[in-house]
This record gives sequence, C-alpha cells and structure tokens, in this order.
Amino acid sequence: MRSTFKLLFYINRNKVKSDGTTAVMCRISIDGKISVLTTGIYSPPEEWNAKKGVIKTVRDNNRLTEFRNRVVNTYEHILKQQGVVSSELLKNTVTGVNSIPTCLLKAGEVEIERLRIRSIEINSTSAYRQSRLSQLNLQEFLLSRGMEDIAFTDITGEFGESFKTFMKITHNRRAGYINKCITWLNRLVYIAIDQEVLRSNPLEDVRYEKKEPAKHRYISRQDLKRIMETPMSDLRLELVRRAFIFSSFTGLAYADMYRLYPRHIGKTAEGRPYIRKQRVKTNVEAFIPLHPVARQILSLYNTTDDSKPVFPLPARDMIWWDINQIGVSMGFKENLSYHQSRHSFGTLALSAGLSIESIAKMMGHANISTTQGYAQVTEQKISEDMDRLMIRRKKDGPATDKASMTHDSR
Repeated sequence: MRSTFKLLFYINRNKVKSDGTTAVMCRISIDGKISVLTTGIYSPPEEWNAKKGVIKTVRDNNRLTEFRNRVVNTYEHILKQQGVVSSELLKNTVTGVNSIPTCLLKAGEVEIERLRIRSIEINSTSAYRQSRLSQLNLQEFLLSRGMEDIAFTDITGEFGESFKTFMKITHNRRAGYINKCITWLNRLVYIAIDQEVLRSNPLEDVRYEKKEPAKHRYISRQDLKRIMETPMSDLRLELVRRAFIFSSFTGLAYADMYRLYPRHIGKTAEGRPYIRKQRVKTNVEAFIPLHPVARQILSLYNTTDDSKPVFPLPARDMIWWDINQIGVSMGFKENLSYHQSRHSFGTLALSAGLSIESIAKMMGHANISTTQGYAQVTEQKISEDMDRLMIRRKKDGPATDKASMTHDSR
C-alpha cells in the first residue's frame, strides 16, 4: 500500500538572522506523521512566496528545487527497496543520519525499525518480535567476545559456527530457535551485499540445524469438554474461551479467525452452514461444514454486517495471554496456547474417523503431508494408551488376566 506523501516548504518570519535572512524549512508528512528538517537554504522574508512555496531569487529557488527533488527521489528509493517509509526515516536518510551501516548490529537496528513500521501497516508483530529476539542474541554473543559490534568485512564462517555453538551451550536452544537466529544473521549479511558493503556471503557454508519433527500439541476431549462447561465471568476472557472452542470445532487459526467476515459464511443446498475462506498463512481455501457447537457460538456474534469481522478479537499478544490465563484458572498442568485449538481439531477429527483428505481440505493445508502429522499423533496416542493398559495389567497381576479370560470364555 502506497503512503500518503506530502512536502511543505515554509519560513519562520519571527526568526530572522542578523543578515536579514531566515531558514527555509521542509515539513515532511507521511500517513499523517510529520517530521521537520532544515533545507540549508536561507532567504529574505520579502523574497519568499508563501503561496507557491518558492523563492523569488532564481539561484536560490533552483537550489530549493534540487532539494525538493532529492527528498522525492529518496522517498521513492526507500519505498522501492524496503516497501515502507516513515517521515522520520525519510528525514534521517536525507540528512545523512541513515548512512549505509557497515557494522552488523547497526544494520540490525535499521532493519528492525523498518520491520516495526511494517508491523503497524500489516497489523502483525510476529516478524518484528522475532527479529528483536534474534538481534538481542547477536548482541549478547558479541559481548561474550568483548565486542560492541562487528564490521561486516570481519565476519567469517567461524563467526557463524561460533554463534550456533553459543546458542546451543550457553542458552541450550533448540534447532528451530537457532535457525531463526541464523536466518536473521544471513538476512543482515544479504542486506549488506545488496548495499555493496560486502561482495559475497561469508556465511554460505554455515549450515542450519536439523530440526526435530514438529509436535502438534493438542488438548484431550475431556479437557475441551471442561473448557466448554466453564464460562468466564470476565467478558474478554469469555470471548477468548468461545473463540478457542470455535477453533477447536473448525480448525481456524487465530489469523483466520481475526479476518473472518460474514461473507465467508454460506449454506449448502441442504441448508447446512459452512465457512469457506482463503487461509492467511497458505492462501489455500479451507471449506469447513459447521458443527452444531460452532453454529451456536456463531449465532452470538456478527453474521450480517460485512464491514466488521465476525468476532471482535483482541490483538494476538493479548489473546495468547488470555488463553494462558484460562488454562491456569482451570488448573491445566501444561500452558494452554490458542493454536492448540487448531491442533485439537485435526487430532480429534482424525480420531473420529474423518479421512485425511477431508481434514486437509477443512484445515486449508497446502500439502497433505502436513495433515499426515496428525495421523502420527493419533498413532502415538494409541501406543501410549496401550502402554498404560499393559502397565495396569502388570500391576493387577496374572489373576486379573485369568479372571478376564474366564469371563471372555462364557
């Protein structure tokens, strides 16, 4: 989305220098946010045309035109390179504050600021939050080496490997976490290459860690029933509880719930309501016939006004905190997370006998191998249940088995 970008040149007639001139100022306005900088050009107040924003003296006005073109060209360049631009970023770039960083952490700060602006525009802070974590890990690693920063030209493959070792040994981080930090490091290096600070990536031989198979954390049917039978007195917690239950019966992730509108709800020829929408993460269409429980929850919220979402959900960070609080209040042993509702839907649907193909369509999976992960979960659960049965049999002893066999023979 292109920003609303405006420039306004003006002078302050109350601040005239001893030589009879006053500074020409430039006000940058982008999406309603304003930054002011001086152009370095001075003009006698009587030579300033406030209506047109120009200087009557040709020579000085040509300098002002050059300055205006420089600001506009810088704006276009930042927008093309980074996708987003703020008035403060543009001001700093024009005045030379944002000269191209030649050191790692400094480049990270610039990129984090770009991601912060971007997070506001797209209403998602996940990339911004992860980049800050990775930046802090890099900073801590450098401090462990007695360094405040490192020049891009001093980065070697040994630096990347040592950073991985630092994450493993010092913080006992898992492969997925380490890989995100290495991804951030590579990102900054490739930005330096793009800005011609480096000619090639010195980390190209640094390999990512082999990740463990993904574990789908879900809640049991009994725990889901407990949540369904335990309304919250707090209105926001009650909304979050209902949203969790709705996701458990539809498989919708938070991002899809947040962007669920009445237009996504329809009815089959038989009159059965369903949800049909593109998943935010995969852009794959999900088709979900609605369970009676989901239909009951849906009836409590907006299903007519397409200018508003169905559920007035709080921000992602807030809902994660709220659902954790619900789990604590109900005495769950493990932390309850919102995404467990989606995993619970996949696991329970497979346990109920639905085909993997149908579940993949309902969950909007781009690849059916993702859905097959839920089959592994149910197989593991069956094995665990059988192990518990065998342990119980051993505790009860041979007499129980004999009695059971006698009963079976009747």
